[in-house]
Amino acid sequence: MAKIDDYKEAVRRATTDLREKKPEDIARASGADFDDSSGSAVMTLRFLNKDIEINFPDFRCTYKDSGEEISIQQQILILHYLQGAKGNTVTEKWVAYQEIPDGMFYLDAFLRRAKNPMVQAFGNRPELMSELAKKLYNAGPFEHGDVSMVVQAFPYVPVVLILWKGDDDFPPEGNLLFDKSIAEIISAEDIAWLAGMIIYPLIGMASQG
Repeated sequence: MAKIDDYKEAVRRATTDLREKKPEDIARASGADFDDSSGSAVMTLRFLNKDIEINFPDFRCTYKDSGEEISIQQQILILHYLQGAKGNTVTEKWVAYQEIPDGMFYLDAFLRRAKNPMVQAFGNRPELMSELAKKLYNAGPFEHGDVSMVVQAFPYVPVVLILWKGDDDFPPEGNLLFDKSIAEIISAEDIAWLAGMIIYPLIGMASQG
């Protein structure tokens, strides 16, 4: 229960901070759509190729198409993005996770949640990762490695997935790259969580056939 309590406290702190800001300003800075025409304020944010509705002032996060509430880990990540977003700060300068401030401290979590599972699942079939990333996230091609795709995690947070095919001398390898600006928006710990949220649904799709 301690972890759930920690998650709930993280949500409480983030929502308390966000309530101090104007919802239209939050929407503008995060790249979300804002609508208060019905009398209640609602923001629609694109997250991993799905529309998330965020109601004010309670900041409840639900999938727009189903009304289903999203997981608390994803809620925390979305709220932290809303806190940190400052408009379009994308630099197109790409960095590895360990180059992000505090990235070395959380590197083990990043490797365990994202990089290693990606390589294990798709290292010998990189074209499948490309196919599934396009299907699930509408990912586009990226000029790096043998196979690479760019996933738009949030409006101003692109993430690149890269695989190198193995040969007789070297096993397959892979990595995830992040726009340098991500460190100004969310923490290294959140970035490790985000990376896992991108990779595990792809692995789930691959396991289904």
